[in-house]
Amino acid sequence: MDYSFFEIKENEKPLEHLKENCGFLSIFKEIGVIGDSLSSGEFESIDENGHIVYHDMYEYSWPSFLERITGTKFYNYSRGGMTFKEYYESWAEQKRYWEKRQAYIINLGNNDLFYFSQEVGGADDIDVINPDKNKKTYFGYMGKVLSKLKSLEKDARIFLVSLSIDEARQIEDDIYFYVLEEMAKVCKKYTFTYLIDMTNYGPKFDSKTREKFSMGYHPNVLGYYAYALCIGNYIDYIIRCNYRDFFEVPFIGTPFSFNK
Repeated sequence: MDYSFFEIKENEKPLEHLKENCGFLSIFKEIGVIGDSLSSGEFESIDENGHIVYHDMYEYSWPSFLERITGTKFYNYSRGGMTFKEYYESWAEQKRYWEKRQAYIINLGNNDLFYFSQEVGGADDIDVINPDKNKKTYFGYMGKVLSKLKSLEKDARIFLVSLSIDEARQIEDDIYFYVLEEMAKVCKKYTFTYLIDMTNYGPKFDSKTREKFSMGYHPNVLGYYAYALCIGNYIDYIIRCNYRDFFEVPFIGTPFSFNK
């Protein structure tokens, strides 16, 4: 075997091949995850009165599955109902979640846009150098979080996850693809920041998917495991598309560099 085995094949698409070990994801020793219920491993139970009760069960979340699969330490900074606005303005500070990590995966937007009706805005709402000037929109608060993380560790690799299409929302697909397009622009504003396009390449939450991989509105344990493989393999794909960006991962957070 030669090293060409690891290289991107001609016309290869993200998630075309799912590796059980998620490939190069394990080059990181630690990753912080910022997200909502999809990242916190939220499950739904029914109480004696027929009411839905929500449970954040982090040990069954997709970051926990990736931790067990890869050996990389995952720090889960997520909570059901979380938004960029709440995370930036209060949650992270209260929980002491502004922590310096080698890499971060950011997966927020469902609550921001579909439950709290946050104004969407766009990539132009972000002032990378002076985030206090950002507009008070979904993208404005996204930029505040990204700039804060870069202030903690300028060389951190950041993976920004786009929205998965969910037919239960009964909204036009245009919003998903608009957000995706603007997220791609946001990634270009920051160093070492990459888009995980779950809009085009991730699982679509339709009736067929929910039949096997959901328990109520949220994924079931099989769904979280499957989502873990999607995130992990997408990052492997990104690394294989950008080899040189990841040569110095061991030096992140240190004074060392190979490129003087």
